Amino acid sequence: MREEQSNKPSQKKKNDPKKPWFWPVVYVGFSVVFVGMIWGYNVFVSTDSAEKSEWTDASKTDKVTIETNAKAESMKYPFKETMLDNVEIVQHYYDMEADEATREKSLVVFKQSYAMSTGVSLSMNNEPFEVVAALSGKVEEVNLDPFEGDEIVLSHANGMQTKYRSVTGILVKVGDVVEQGQSLATSAENEWNPNAGVHLQFEVLENGVLINPESLLAF
Repeated sequence: MREEQSNKPSQKKKNDPKKPWFWPVVYVGFSVVFVGMIWGYNVFVSTDSAEKSEWTDASKTDKVTIETNAKAESMKYPFKETMLDNVEIVQHYYDMEADEATREKSLVVFKQSYAMSTGVSLSMNNEPFEVVAALSGKVEEVNLDPFEGDEIVLSHANGMQTKYRSVTGILVKVGDVVEQGQSLATSAENEWNPNAGVHLQFEVLENGVLINPESLLAF
């Protein structure tokens, strides 16, 4: 009997599930699951970021960059600045506060009728010259008019518009985004203002109202 009783404790030890290797195996199992979760999360985040990058519209980024740069620009001449000494104003913007001589030079004469100039008429010895964008912007209109002269209208990030009339050989189309100084066309003649000869009629609008271009540029 004593022998049977002394053998019972040893029998319990043999049947005890809590072996020395039990808890290490459990820890390893949890570690594998945890590492797997981290790996899966990283894969998900990387894939999601890649998809967002893939669907980023580069044209919108470019547009924002162009608009930001354009807002910082100052208006320049609508011709190459190296031509400044050769270009003259044959007609000024009609300003009611200007002196009489300037106002007289700001009238457009057509068949014995007079009209006030809404911009400045620029000429270079009656020779064609390259017309360029005074500011970066977008081409809003291209109007073909053999009487008053073909015209390009640009809108700008600062809210202004510039008009380039009496041109030929137009190089842009509606919807084009142009940079400051980019070539737009070539100056030409028109029937409406024959006395100006080959010239560019340059106009500026601020909030939809015509203003004197000479107030922005030192012609």
